Amino acid sequence: MRTLIKNALKSETASDSLTIKGWVRTRRDSKAFSFLEINDGSCMANMQVVADAGIPGYDQVSQMTTGAAVGVTGQLIESPGKGQKWELHASSIQLIGEAPADFPLQKKGHSPEFLRSIAHLRPRTNLYGATFRMRSRLARAIHRFFDERDFTYVHTPIITASDCEGAGEMFRVTTLDPAKAEAQKFENDFFQKSSYLTVSGQLEGETFATALSNIYTFGPTFRAENSNTSRHAAEFWMVEPEIAFADLNDDMDLAEEFVQYLVKDALENNEGDLEIFAKFVDKGLIERLEFVANKPFVRCSYTEAVDILLASEEKFDYPVEWGVNLQSEHERYLTEVHFKSPVTVYNYPKDVKPFYMRLNDDGKTVTAMDLLVPGIGEIIGGAQREERYDQLLANMKAHDLNIDDYNWYLELRKYGSCPHAGFGLGFERMLMFITGMKNIRDVIPFARTPGNCEF
Repeated sequence: MRTLIKNALKSETASDSLTIKGWVRTRRDSKAFSFLEINDGSCMANMQVVADAGIPGYDQVSQMTTGAAVGVTGQLIESPGKGQKWELHASSIQLIGEAPADFPLQKKGHSPEFLRSIAHLRPRTNLYGATFRMRSRLARAIHRFFDERDFTYVHTPIITASDCEGAGEMFRVTTLDPAKAEAQKFENDFFQKSSYLTVSGQLEGETFATALSNIYTFGPTFRAENSNTSRHAAEFWMVEPEIAFADLNDDMDLAEEFVQYLVKDALENNEGDLEIFAKFVDKGLIERLEFVANKPFVRCSYTEAVDILLASEEKFDYPVEWGVNLQSEHERYLTEVHFKSPVTVYNYPKDVKPFYMRLNDDGKTVTAMDLLVPGIGEIIGGAQREERYDQLLANMKAHDLNIDDYNWYLELRKYGSCPHAGFGLGFERMLMFITGMKNIRDVIPFARTPGNCEF
């Protein structure tokens, strides 16, 4: 039976017979034996294998080059070398899959740009193996957080006819022949109406929150935004909780608790992967994560934030004035320079926010909030939803929405309406914060960006 290397390295006792399988990282030969470093992706560390000449399979050792798949059976013994507790003294070795000399991941540094071009192989590197193990652990922590708080997990549709954000940057879903598009009508399409890949599961999530109380969605979302920045992708994952009988303060409480929970989980359960990010990606990473994990969020209204930015002596690339969205440079100034703390900004101007946010009594702002962290800026955006039928209808008209397309959403305010709130966390953006990686293309297995749909 195969043993994962991470479990073998955690063993409390030696073993007379243990089998590992993985890929060769390095091999060093002498006349009487060979050293092989084997990694199976279960952890950052390699298993050192000592293979004596003459054991079964040793005649193929010269073919066990970097990248080759191998199997090793032997004794797990204490290692005399520094930095490792155990090594495997092989009784037999097996070549499972060769890696010719043109294997592109030889033992040298590779740029992120090059590794993106071989995304099918980059998980075999230390850095990207750590990244995608962290992605998996973070996903588990998200489910655990909501499960511990009695949230119901809801799968919202990927294909939709509703534009949640009202930006119009949506991918069309159609079975019509593009070459004959002008002569065809939506009535002849598969869904007999305009259909798109979802930008958010929020609207559908609200239907379940107003029935099951506390719910969350966690799935892929899509934006047809022609943006080639390090923070944007056409396909990404969103976490979107929705809580019934809740206001903006409840929403901010949950969001702040959520971020700190995920950061603490990464610090406590990273199994050594954070160290590679701190060493090769961002030397201040651990300090910044501990800062967010342990320091309470400061809460600041949008108006107060604008006043702070206007009073500062910073020369921002984007001018600051009341009524415009805050940019990343503004958000980072608030967290890193002014407050020196993670910050929650709330009550944004209504004109820069979507139709579903609850209008405040001042008639100028809505109950929106953004959570800001150092190094990234906004990591969560949310709001209390507009639960008043007449006001929601007025909001829709002001945003020029087709009311017929949202009748079902309006009916939530007609039948047993209640205050409710929620937020969205971009999974990849959270992963960028936790790993220190600077480009979203490096924290998602196969990036989908303008002009790129490979693999």
